[in-house]
Amino acid sequence: MSLSNVFSIAGSAMNAQSVRLNTTASNLANAESISSSTGETYRARKPVFEVRAPEAMQPFAAPGLEAGVGVHVAAVVESDAPLRQEYSPNHPMADDNGFIYYPNVNVVEEMADMISASRSFQINADIMNTAKQMLQRTLQLGQ
Repeated sequence: MSLSNVFSIAGSAMNAQSVRLNTTASNLANAESISSSTGETYRARKPVFEVRAPEAMQPFAAPGLEAGVGVHVAAVVESDAPLRQEYSPNHPMADDNGFIYYPNVNVVEEMADMISASRSFQINADIMNTAKQMLQRTLQLGQ
């Protein structure tokens, strides 16, 4: 694997972690939204990561070397965890039985995901910076 492939691999990881951060932010923003039916209630979303096929990376590979692989978001799926329902007959959004429905967002879990995604993004940025420094030093050797 060529050192220049590091940029493509780390960049794909940063893109995937950006999607993860965005879905986490969306989940947190909708954590306390209320609806009057299960069909209208927001459901937590999670990105599904998948290894990028080596063939997709081949244009960046050095001749005779197999390219490294990256990652991409294959899909963003909705959680099938049960919704939280609360009996509140006086609430204006209560259904005929007096229930209101909250999303299946676990705020503590989402915060942990946000911290993990943020750290993963930062690590990949550091990897790109280190690779850049290594390439610069390599070029300086030829001077």
